[in-house]
Amino acid sequence: MKIINKKILAKTQITKIVQFKLDAPAIAKKAKAGQFVVVMATEKSERIPLTLVDSNPKEGTIVLIVQEAGFSTKQLGEFQEGDSLYSVTGPLGHSTEIKNHGKIILVGGGVGIAEIYPVAKALKKVGNDLTVIIGAKTKELLILEKKLKELADSLCIATDDGSSGRKGFVTDILDELINKQRYDLVYAVGPLVMMQEVAKRTKERNIKTLVSLSVLMVDATGMCGCCRVSVGGETKFACVDGPEFDAHLVDWGELGKRNNVYKKQENHICRLNNL
Repeated sequence: MKIINKKILAKTQITKIVQFKLDAPAIAKKAKAGQFVVVMATEKSERIPLTLVDSNPKEGTIVLIVQEAGFSTKQLGEFQEGDSLYSVTGPLGHSTEIKNHGKIILVGGGVGIAEIYPVAKALKKVGNDLTVIIGAKTKELLILEKKLKELADSLCIATDDGSSGRKGFVTDILDELINKQRYDLVYAVGPLVMMQEVAKRTKERNIKTLVSLSVLMVDATGMCGCCRVSVGGETKFACVDGPEFDAHLVDWGELGKRNNVYKKQENHICRLNNL
């Protein structure tokens, strides 16, 4: 569903990470964990896929989190409470299969923490035992720590500089946990290299692992083919077949090359914008 001119009811900013609360009753009514929306800041803006971090059908609101990284996300970050976005389309993608798996580890890296929150919330509701691992470059970039701590049976934190939790990577903590005991499922969202490393470690121990892929998208309806990814030797589209896939079947090498195809142009536009 495409909603035109959606008003920003609240904005919270922590460094380069921005949280928006939007008035979007039609989307809030249908939103499920694991789904996303596509946002356009203005009529001429790029279409940006963002995870549905939270929704409240009674209020008619949804919550989105975006990291100001490129030209379009920085443009979105300039919007303030009371402003209206040009369009919000969704909910899109398949929702997460919510059932009682047993013992689960959820791994969130950087802004990927925003994506594991709604999944953790839904999985906990049906009785799963949740261990959550979150990580970022520094303490200032950690998000939703308090909310995840309230949900999780155990919360582990890693930062590159050691400013919060332990110094190191989320995969270091994951290694320790899966070496000590058996888990029924690992769910990971974050930078591609992080998810690839998670997949490598869990595959060695034969632990079912799902990843939610943050890849390049244009129309997000399966028409353009921009978000195609090879999974188990088959071509899939992250927007309509995903965004979640079996981490052990993803062709990570191909996906990495595809996701970086416009990096040079993106950096050029960002430099021009900062002149």
